[in-house]
Amino acid sequence: MIPNAQDPAHSSPPEAAQSIDFARALEQAQTGMKKSDRTRTRLRIALCTALNERPATALKVADICALAGVAHGTFYVYFSDLNAALDDVLGAFVEHVQQVMRHAAKGRGGARTRAATAAYFDLFDRNPGLMRCLLGGFESYPAAAAMFQRLNHDWARIVAEATARRLSQAGRPVPPHDELMRRAYALGGMVDQYLVALHFNRDAALAAVSDDREQVITTLSTIWQKGMEQ
Repeated sequence: MIPNAQDPAHSSPPEAAQSIDFARALEQAQTGMKKSDRTRTRLRIALCTALNERPATALKVADICALAGVAHGTFYVYFSDLNAALDDVLGAFVEHVQQVMRHAAKGRGGARTRAATAAYFDLFDRNPGLMRCLLGGFESYPAAAAMFQRLNHDWARIVAEATARRLSQAGRPVPPHDELMRRAYALGGMVDQYLVALHFNRDAALAAVSDDREQVITTLSTIWQKGMEQ
């Protein structure tokens, strides 16, 4: 059953979660910054925008500077090269993902599972270029990759511990911690592959059955709950 608008488990549409869009969050954070920090932020925003339009391998410093409205030489005041800028932005984005997911996971039980799943779906939808780099550019951006792997570990631990508490409170058998961690990692990998195929690979067959955001979130949430608890 798909939750209706009055259901507390119903996930808010992306328009109600503006901070999920990292570029927009950066824009909002510029208030009160000194000029040098605002310039760095403009370059970060420009890089986010460019990544949504083309792969990282096709980016040029001149394009980033044009989008940011700064002179070409200004880029090198802040970054040694394009890869350093990408690592910087991806590292900051990983922190953003962590904040979004932690905020979404403040609920309880199925409502929390659904909210976290919706937030992750919207992170893909609103930040396609950044998510593509994170999931496919581990060798090119080692610092950001290490942060993302730590994020995955922390999230798996949170899910495993929450599952153990729920099962214990319900008087049900609690699998060993390592088993719950394996389930969390496996389920997270499955969701990543589903969203990569949907958002990046443009799988037509998958898209044909995934045009309703709420239904997709219901499916993925069900997989998380049943996979962790059964």
